[in-house]
Amino acid sequence: MQPTGNASFAEKLFTPARFGILLALLISAMFPQVLLGLETFVVRDYGFFAYPLAHFQRECFWHGELPLWNPYTNCGTPFLAQWNTMPLYPPALIYLLLPLGWSLSFFCLLHLWFAGLGMFFLARKWTGNNFAAAFAGTVFSFNGLTLNLLMWPSHIATFSWIPWVVLAVESAWREGGRKIILAAFVGAMQMLAGGPETIFLTWLFLLALWIREFLKGETPRVAVLRRFPIVILLVTALAAAQLLPFLDLAAHSERQAGYADMHWSMPAWGWANFLVPMVFGDTWNMGVFFQYDQLWTSSYYLGIGALWLALLAICHARQPRVFLLSVAAILALVFALGEHTFVYPVLRKIFPLLSLITYPVKYVLILAFLAPLLAAFGLAEILKNKNSARRIVFVGSVLFALIGGILFWATRFSLPDDDVRATLFNGLARALFLLVTGALLLILTRDVKTGLSRIAPLLLIFIAWFDVFTHEPTQNPTAPPSIYTPGLAREKLAMNPQPALGQSRAMPSAAAVFRFDHHAISQPKNNFLVARLGYDADCNLLDAVPKVDGFFSLMPRECDAFQTLIYGRISADFPRLEDFMGVSQITATNDIYRWQSRSNFLPLITAGQKPIFLDDPNILHALTQNDFNAGKIVLLPAEMKSFVTVSNQTSAKILNSKFENQTVDAQIEADAPAIVVISQTYYHDWRAYVDGQPATLLRANYAFQAVQVSAGRHHIKLIYQDRAFEIGAVISLATLLISGIFFITSSRQKKLRC
Repeated sequence: MQPTGNASFAEKLFTPARFGILLALLISAMFPQVLLGLETFVVRDYGFFAYPLAHFQRECFWHGELPLWNPYTNCGTPFLAQWNTMPLYPPALIYLLLPLGWSLSFFCLLHLWFAGLGMFFLARKWTGNNFAAAFAGTVFSFNGLTLNLLMWPSHIATFSWIPWVVLAVESAWREGGRKIILAAFVGAMQMLAGGPETIFLTWLFLLALWIREFLKGETPRVAVLRRFPIVILLVTALAAAQLLPFLDLAAHSERQAGYADMHWSMPAWGWANFLVPMVFGDTWNMGVFFQYDQLWTSSYYLGIGALWLALLAICHARQPRVFLLSVAAILALVFALGEHTFVYPVLRKIFPLLSLITYPVKYVLILAFLAPLLAAFGLAEILKNKNSARRIVFVGSVLFALIGGILFWATRFSLPDDDVRATLFNGLARALFLLVTGALLLILTRDVKTGLSRIAPLLLIFIAWFDVFTHEPTQNPTAPPSIYTPGLAREKLAMNPQPALGQSRAMPSAAAVFRFDHHAISQPKNNFLVARLGYDADCNLLDAVPKVDGFFSLMPRECDAFQTLIYGRISADFPRLEDFMGVSQITATNDIYRWQSRSNFLPLITAGQKPIFLDDPNILHALTQNDFNAGKIVLLPAEMKSFVTVSNQTSAKILNSKFENQTVDAQIEADAPAIVVISQTYYHDWRAYVDGQPATLLRANYAFQAVQVSAGRHHIKLIYQDRAFEIGAVISLATLLISGIFFITSSRQKKLRC
C-alpha cells in the first residue's frame, strides 16, 4: 500500500540534513544557556565526578603525560584503567583543547545530537520512511533516560553510539569487505567511550540480530557466521589499550563475582512512570525528581506519543524485526524490575555475567533504544495504512484510561512524601499531550491535503519534544562555569598547613561525607560550592589537593576494604591512621563545613619501622588500635615474611622525597637494613627500584607500599608501569595500522575473504 498524500509530503520533508538541523535547534531550545557558555551542568555526578576527572585529564594532557594514575584521590588510585574516565576516546579532544567550562557540556550535547542522528539513519534503513526515522531520532535524543545521561559524559557518549554500531555491524555481516573495517572502527569508538553496561547491552542485542540473520538465510550463512566474530575480534583489538587495563583493574578490584546486587531496581510500580512520570516520587537534590527507592536515573519517561506508537507496533506491525524488538523490550522491562520479579534473580544465578549490570534499573538503557525503533515502525504503519484510525483510537483509549487509573491510585493511596497536587497536574498534562498527539496521528491517516496536514509531521515531533521537555522539573540544573575555577577552594580555605602532593593530605570526616551524600541545598550553585569547600567526592582534583577518600567506580581491593574501615561508621575516629596517611587537615568534629589542622601527621615516606607479620583480617584490626604507631611498626602480610630480612626497628631517615603523578623519588640513609614505608595505595602496577635495581614492592599496613633497603645511603624510585596498557597499546596500534591499510587499498566491491 502506497503512502497517503500527507505521508508522502512528510516523507519528503525530513531529509538527513534537515533533520540534523531540526535536532540541533531542539537541543538549542532546551539548553541555550549551556551552548552559549553562560552556564554549565552541575548536578550530581557531573559536578562531583565528571568535571573534576576531565580537569585532571586535561592537566595531564597539557603536561604531555597519559593519566595512568591519580595520586590525589583515595591515597592514589588507577585512572586510565577505570574506563569511564575516557582517556583514550578521540572526541575527548573537544574538552582537552577547548575551555573546559564550556567544552565538557558541549561535548555532552554534541553526543545528544549524534545519538538522534544515528537513530534517524538506523530507523530509516529499517522502516524505509524518513518521517518515522525523524520521529525515532527525536525520541531517542529526548527522553527522560537520555537526558539523565547528560550528567555522565562517558554514558551519553557510549549511548549515542548504539544506533551507529547496530547499523555498521549489520552492514558488515551482510556485505563484508570494507564494511567490516568500518564496523570495527565504529564499535571501537563506543568501546573507548567507556560505558560498560551500555556496551554489553549493545552487543547482546547485536547477538540476537545476528542469530536472526543467520536463521533467515537471506545472506549466505557461512559469510554471516564468520563476519560477526571477525568484527568482534577487530573491535576488541582496536580497543585493547583500554580494555586490558580495565580488565586487569577489575580482577584486582572490590568487584568480585557476585558483587552486583539488586540495589536500585525499578520499583514494582515503576511502569506507572512511563505514563505519569512524577507519580510515586519526590523532588529533591537541587530540584531534581526521583522515584522512591531508585536514584540512578531521574527519569525514563519516553513520551506519551512514543509509547503510543511503540504499542501500536507491538500489537499490529507485522515486520519480523518488530517481533525481536518487542521481545527484547519486554525482557528489558522485566530485568529492570530486578528483585521485584523472580526472573532476573534466577537468571543472574544461572548467568553470572549479568552481574556486570550493577543496578537492574540500567536495563532501561536498552529499552530507551528499542522504544524509538518500535515507535518508528508504528508510525510507518500508520502512514502507509489508511485504516489505522480505529487502532490508534483503541490504544489511545487504553493509555488514557491507565493515566486516569494511576491518578486515582496516587490520590486515593498516596504515600507520605507524595506531592499529590504536582502528580495530578503532571498526569493531566500527559493526558492533554495524549489528546493532541492522537489528533495529529488521525490527521496523518487522512488523504486530504490541508494546511494543518502539511505541518502535522512537524507538530508531532514538536509535541513529542515538548512533552519530554515539560514532563518533570529540569533533570539537568545549571550554574555559572566559574564554580569550577581551578584553585577556588584552595584560595578561599587558605589552609595552614596546605595539603600538597607528596607532603600531606586532607581528610573529610565520615560524618561530612554522609552529610554531603544525603543532603543538598536546593540552589545548585550554592550546593556545589559548599560541597567543593568540603572537598566532597572528587572536587579536590580542581584544587590539586590530595585527600584520603574519593569517588571512583573501581578501586584496588585492599584500598576499598581500607576505605570501608575508616568510613564505615559516621563516628569512626582513627587518629593513628590519620597520622600515617599524612592528614594535615580534617573536618572539624563540631562543624562539618569547617576544616581544622593537625600537627601530628607523619611524612608520606617514613623508614626504620619494625615489621610485624599478620594475616589481613588481623592487620585491619591492628590498624584500628590505639597502640598502632606507624612511625615505629609496619604491618606486613604473613606471606611476605620470606622476602624481608629486617626483624627490628632500625635507625633510618629520609633525606628528601619527591612525588609526581606516576613516580616517587626518595633519598634514604639507614644505619642497618630497614623498611621504607610509602603512604600511597598499593597496586601491582607500581615498580620499585633501589639504586636503579628492581626491588620487591611490599604491601604495607594492608593497603599501602613499602620497600626494604640495606644499610647505607640509597635512592628509591617508584614508577607506575601499566603493563596491560602497554601490551594493549601495541595490539591496538598494530590492528589500526593493518585495518587502515586494508581499508585504503581494497576496492569497494571486493569482499573480505572469510
